[in-house]
This record gives sequence, structure tokens and C-alpha cells, in this order.
Amino acid sequence: MKIIIVGAGEVGYHFAEWLALEKKEVVVIDINPEALRRVGDHLDVQILQGSGSNPRVLEESGLKTADLILAVTDKDEVNLIACFFANVIAPSIQKVALIRNPDYIYYREALTRDILNISLVINPEMEVVNSILRIMSAPEVEEVNDFVGGRLKMLGKHLPPESPLNGLKLMQLPEKIERNRMIIAALVRDEQLIIPKGKDTLRGGDFVYFVCQSRDIEEILRLFGKKTTSLKNILVVGGGNIGFPLAKELETRRFNVKLIEKDPQRCQMLSAKLNRTIVLQGLATDQKFLEQENIGHMDMVVAVTWDEEMNILSCLLAKQLGAKKTIARVNKVPYIPLVLAIGIDHIVSPRLSAINALFPYMRRGKVISSVSIRGKAAEVLEAEALAKSAIVGKPLKDLQFPKEALFLCVFRRDEVIIPGGDTVIEPGDRVLILSTGAVIPLVEQALMGKR
Repeated sequence: MKIIIVGAGEVGYHFAEWLALEKKEVVVIDINPEALRRVGDHLDVQILQGSGSNPRVLEESGLKTADLILAVTDKDEVNLIACFFANVIAPSIQKVALIRNPDYIYYREALTRDILNISLVINPEMEVVNSILRIMSAPEVEEVNDFVGGRLKMLGKHLPPESPLNGLKLMQLPEKIERNRMIIAALVRDEQLIIPKGKDTLRGGDFVYFVCQSRDIEEILRLFGKKTTSLKNILVVGGGNIGFPLAKELETRRFNVKLIEKDPQRCQMLSAKLNRTIVLQGLATDQKFLEQENIGHMDMVVAVTWDEEMNILSCLLAKQLGAKKTIARVNKVPYIPLVLAIGIDHIVSPRLSAINALFPYMRRGKVISSVSIRGKAAEVLEAEALAKSAIVGKPLKDLQFPKEALFLCVFRRDEVIIPGGDTVIEPGDRVLILSTGAVIPLVEQALMGKR
């Protein structure tokens, strides 16, 4: 598989690094020699200096023989023009563009179908809104990911020592909960990823990834020693390209929403366009202001301004004043572990959200969604089983499938099937597969290859 990446910034570098580890053929284009030097010094990929919006540069990159172009610079116009010329030079290539300006996003359908034939347009800010809504669907867990249109969720949570699951072998789980209601996908213990088998034992302190249906979350979390918290009162800090659409969506879901914005003109616009949200002008780092607005009664505070220091400080202050849960937007990915360590419950990042949305387009086979686990350690793929796929028509025990990959569940006509050795996957089934990074190419080959 050959991939052209336009843009050697944080998003482009991340994908180049990941794809290089999988031995894919990658060409990175950027006009900035410093950014390209960083890529060339650390990654086994080709680099090409020039503008990704220049058709001659695109042709020189080998676009005609590529499978995919990722236009992920920090300039929307460059990304759109790169896709325009890619459509001229190699019409059949898949094209993915990162677009931040909401005025362009308004014409998403035209860009994807009528004008540029772009396979996927990603708006990082809207992906953050979606990430926040997923977190709010299960606020007691540390990680939330949706599959099969939200009907299945993969959650990540630390197992407390007092949990009744502590010391239990996985094969004993049906004694605590029906087998088809929770599937343990992976464990992280002492920073090591474990793909568990029936004889493996759950231990207090493990970070447990599990798959379940949305309706079973409350019962499962009781086994983790946690009661689910219903959210009602939400404070949004920042009325920009994330805070405004988030407040609008929360209104439709009947939450009680307050929104703090420091710009008085922006406050007027927000008040005019939002129906039930209480818009407040002020600073979320002003303790007296927060106390006046009863911050201690907030179920969740979501700080999504452009200023990550403001987001971090306002969340910490809200926690101190009694807010139950906090979410902070952090732009610099290396900061995320540090911010989590100081007591903020959840972090969202436009770059990471965009990266997660892009993943399925880098995979062979009909991959619908994809989520990484612990960086590059593992990945969970949701894919449709094609008639020609090597995983179709045979019992799973007879498949030539890597041992480092695991079938988590099969979704067939609204039925969730927990696969065993005798399970036979049918064409059209949705399958959820956990794989270590090392064997992803073999999983891709099985998903698309002939039997």
C-alpha cells in the first residue's frame, strides 16, 4: 500500500510514523525543510520538499501509483487544492482532507460527492465534540469508543482492588455476568498490554478494556465498584468552534447548560443562536465568579477554549469548588499524560480526534472504524466481512489467523455473537477484531484476501 501524506506537522508525522512501522510505502510532502528534516531523521519514509498544492510536486511524489492521499496541513486551502489536483492526476485514488473552517464544512457533501470527490472530510473541532459526547455517555470510565453506530461500546477503566472481579479468571466471568454482556478485550498491567485468554486472572489495578452494549453499562460498572452518575447540569467554558456546537447539541439532549465566554460580542451572538443555554460573560479562572454561578452543583465542566492553560486551570478550580467531573481540551499531545496526572478526569485533543477519525482509511479491507490502544501497542478494527474475505465460510478454529489477534464479537442482523472456535462468519457480518500493531498487515490481508 502506498500513501502520500501532504503535511509534516503533528498529524502527518503521527501517521507517517505509524505506517512506517507497518512497512507501508509512505511519501511525506511539506514546504517546510525543518519539518521534513525531522521526518527524515526519525522515520523510514520518503520525503519531498514542495507545496502539496503544486500538481508537479504531487506527480513527482508518485501519486498515480498511490492508494491514498492524506491532506493534513494546517491550511484548509492547501488541503483542498491538493485533493483537487489528486482528482485530476489520479481520479480513482482515495482522498482524505483535514478541514477546519466551518464555512467549508457547510459544503461537506458537495466536496465529497459533487466537486472534488473527496472520500472523507474531517473537521477536528467537530470530532472533539463527538469525543465529548461519547465521554458523557459513560462519564465513570476513562476511555469510551463506539462501534456499530454506537450500539456497541469499548470502554477502558481501572479495576479497583475492592471490585468483585478482582482475582477472577476470565473463564469465571459468566458467574458474575452473562457471557454475552461483556467481553474483556485487553488488559494493561505494569504498562504491558495483555491480550487475555480464559485462564488469565483480573487483578486490582489492571486497566481493563471491555466491549458491551450500551444498555449493559450500568450493570457492568457496578462490578467495578462504581455507581453510574447521571449528568444533568453542564458548564461549557469557551464559546468557539467547539463550545458553540457542543452547547447546541447538549440543548437537543435536554441538559441544563451554562456557557462561559469572555468576549462580549461573542456572548451576544451565542445568546441569539442558543435557545436554552445560559450564556455568561466572564473568566472561568475567576473563583468568585464561579462561586456565584454555583459551580459546585455542576455534574460536568467542559473547558474547550483555544488556551489550554485556561482549560487546565479552570478545570482544576472547578474540581476544587465541587464540580463532579471535568473535561479539558489540550492541543499539545505530549502534555496529555501530565494533565491527567494532576487530577483532570478526561482530555480531548483536536489532533488526536482527527487522527482517530482518519484511521479506517489507512486500512485494507472494508474497515468501518478503528481505535488505537495504548499508542501503537494494539488496535481494534470494526470491519464488514466481504464474500471474498479469508475469514468467511470456515470455523474460526480452522482459520489461518495470527495468534496476536482476537475476534471480540460478531454483529449479525442486530444480534451480538460472542465467537467461539466453531463460529462461522458470514458475508455482511460486522466483526470486531483486536490486533497487536505487529500483525495488523496480516489482519488486513485476511479481511480482503481470497480464501
